[in-house]
Amino acid sequence: MTLQQLEYVLSLEKTRHFVRAAELCGVTQPTLSAMIQKLEDELDCKIFDRSRQPIETTEIGKQIIDQAQVILYQANQLKESVRSEKSTLTGTLHLAIIPTIAPYLLPQFIASFKSLYPEIALKVSEMHTSTIIEKLRVAEIDMAILSTPLEDPKILEVPLYYERFVAYISPSEPIYSRTELSANDMPLDKLWVLEEGHCLRNQVFNFCNDKPIQASTYEAGSIDTLVKIVDLNGGYTVIPELHVDLLNETQKLNLREVVKPEATREISLVIRHDFVREAALNAVAECIKQIIPSHMLDARLKKFAIKL
Repeated sequence: MTLQQLEYVLSLEKTRHFVRAAELCGVTQPTLSAMIQKLEDELDCKIFDRSRQPIETTEIGKQIIDQAQVILYQANQLKESVRSEKSTLTGTLHLAIIPTIAPYLLPQFIASFKSLYPEIALKVSEMHTSTIIEKLRVAEIDMAILSTPLEDPKILEVPLYYERFVAYISPSEPIYSRTELSANDMPLDKLWVLEEGHCLRNQVFNFCNDKPIQASTYEAGSIDTLVKIVDLNGGYTVIPELHVDLLNETQKLNLREVVKPEATREISLVIRHDFVREAALNAVAECIKQIIPSHMLDARLKKFAIKL
């Protein structure tokens, strides 16, 4: 078994076509077919069902694919470890980020990262937290920025910053007259929240966990949509602190502080437990430090580099 064979297998899994997989790998179709067949003979099982069009992965083949991704990931980690010893920052970095953070970080982050680290090919994808965790487990992404804690022993969390939630209230609501709000002041039947799958939705409900969740709670797809819904339909929502700068001056009059308890979320950079690209990790963290206001940054991140 060779790493090259595993790369051929992953290419065929991706394309479901021998000719396209061969082109992707830069080899002839007979060479790729023979190498995959040799691996199947060695493992004494069929990875692909060639009787189907397009080609399908067998049940045991799916397990092999998952393991192959991890093996190739670890092989690349070994190569990166050598590069790190030479104090270089090169290669590809695949970063995932949740949708409720992306609008506030990505525009500046991409520009800053490309300027400071031109030798790294940066790939960024927006994903929900559950998808990020799964893709980290099978080594399809290198790291992610999301809300923590995750409480997963195979994932390491590096806190970046802490963000408060503020209430955004329609002037037509009775609670608009208050200067600040506690959880008890916020009626759930007037609350607009994100749809299922967004961690921010869970954080809002955790904040209101002493109150029964009403069936009439409404759901939307993005924070910007929530704000527009409140503007046109009344009610209120809870938005992260960094969204405030995206509001116009009239909309900012609708903001109220949330107290008793103060609602906050921890935003972290997360990696697999076997991640070794320390320089790349610090490169991402340094760009984040340039974007996020100092008072929000984790105290340790302000003073120290990240050590693995």
